[in-house]
Amino acid sequence: MHLEAKIPLGNVKGRIDHMAVDLARHRLFVAELGNNSVAIVDLSASRVSGRIRGLKEPQGVGYVPLTDTLYVANAGDGSVRLFRGQDLRETRGIELGDDADNIRVDSAGNQVIVGYGKGALAIIDARGDRKAAEIGLDGHPESFRLESNGSRIFVNVPDAHAIEVADRQSGKVTAKWSTGHSRANFPMALDEASGQVLVVFRNPPMLTAFSMKDGAPVANAGTCGDSDDVFVDAERRRVYVSCGEGYVDVFEPDAGTFRRIAHLSTAPGARTALFVPELDRLFLAVRARDQKPAAIWVYRPVP
Repeated sequence: MHLEAKIPLGNVKGRIDHMAVDLARHRLFVAELGNNSVAIVDLSASRVSGRIRGLKEPQGVGYVPLTDTLYVANAGDGSVRLFRGQDLRETRGIELGDDADNIRVDSAGNQVIVGYGKGALAIIDARGDRKAAEIGLDGHPESFRLESNGSRIFVNVPDAHAIEVADRQSGKVTAKWSTGHSRANFPMALDEASGQVLVVFRNPPMLTAFSMKDGAPVANAGTCGDSDDVFVDAERRRVYVSCGEGYVDVFEPDAGTFRRIAHLSTAPGARTALFVPELDRLFLAVRARDQKPAAIWVYRPVP
């Protein structure tokens, strides 16, 4: 990967969490958890164009093109707040109760899924701006992913030492896969072309592929520590792992395992990222540290 640019975020302190993108307007939304704000980054101009303030520890962000709405999940008060249109005017809030976290949008843009509390996924009707259903889990959900051509949701549940598989149609958990001796399964991605769920563990630091069919482990490789995001680059058949240890690891599948082809030094604490295939860029959130301001580092994958 080539480090193409560093976009300064300004006077932003503390932890930075997840990101989302508005492709039509070329805007990146950055959850500045420690700052109680969301930065609006103009990617064409490589600068912050605005900021949503007055939030309560924002963690997850999700953008729905169908309704032109940004969803922001707040850990501090358990709410999901909605902002719409070019000016991102606030339209309403949905109260979930506790620790609203990761957000995913289904491929049709009809549903927004939010992990929260001590073990639940809220299903929000994106057209009606309301919570339509809830799926109970065995612990707080960390990263989770929606299959693109089905109703399954694959969920990391570290407290239960498991990956749980839920069904959006029935609203129930249909399978629970043990993670064995591996612990702290936070990042997750789907490699649907290979029929695999990719999970990164923090203890020990390990990238593991599970069969989407039955949860059987099929491949693994050691990776960098304190990981928080993993992405599949389907075009290049690569996997990107971002870690708070201060690295981005790049892997390629290789005869039943993963071969690490790059171990890029970044910055301590820079563990959240977003890979956007439509832009062919990886955005890495780098928090303020040692008199260096917070920034978004932009990486361009190379052949």
